[in-house]
Amino acid sequence: MGIRQILRQDENARSTTRAAMKAARRDRGRGDEQHIHAERGALARTVETIRDIGLDGRLTYSSAAAVAERARRGRGRRRPEVAIRRLVRSHRRGVTVGGFLTGLGGFITLPLLLPTNVLEFYVQATRMVGAIAVVRGYDLDDEEIRTRVLATLVGEDSQDLLKGLGLGPVAGAAARVATQRMQRTPQSDVAAAIASRALSRFGMRSVRLFGKAIPGLGAVIGAFSDRRQLSRILAAALAQFPDRG
Repeated sequence: MGIRQILRQDENARSTTRAAMKAARRDRGRGDEQHIHAERGALARTVETIRDIGLDGRLTYSSAAAVAERARRGRGRRRPEVAIRRLVRSHRRGVTVGGFLTGLGGFITLPLLLPTNVLEFYVQATRMVGAIAVVRGYDLDDEEIRTRVLATLVGEDSQDLLKGLGLGPVAGAAARVATQRMQRTPQSDVAAAIASRALSRFGMRSVRLFGKAIPGLGAVIGAFSDRRQLSRILAAALAQFPDRG
């Protein structure tokens, strides 16, 4: 069972993502305290779903550690860069197909398919980044590493986001002090901050797709947009997790 089939069966995840996308587009200062709290909850739950499926897997959808292990098999298995190229190729194909299918029906099907595409894209991106981290010697059972994986989902803004959370470089005394600071921050707030930035990108993308109601053109734009965003996440991942050799 692939990720799209899993998400089709998980209506709760899709409805939460729908609410989270609306929250990401809305001004954070608007609404009463109860409404803002509900929006933050939807954002946090969406990112937690993405993290759990992407890093740990579900049903027949492989975990990040499992795909990292497969990528290291065969010729060049002792060279991390070979495994990383394999990981990038396979996940790039996956998000390209997902983006193409989402835009294929044009204006009519986009509202129904977009929440699933958002989840599918970010789950695949999370698994790719998690697998790269494993290949480069990082432990996905470490809560800090899991947070750093999620932070790469905002692309080039990931370093600024981590600084805002009190996280500096991935190793060293400064990071240990920062990690202690982050542990005092509620994880739901961390997840909501990541989701708000990441999902707002898909909000802008959906506007572009709605503006192209021609089904075939929407499919091309969807595929291209997903590939481009994955490249941004890849660049953030390679910077975030330097090779430990």
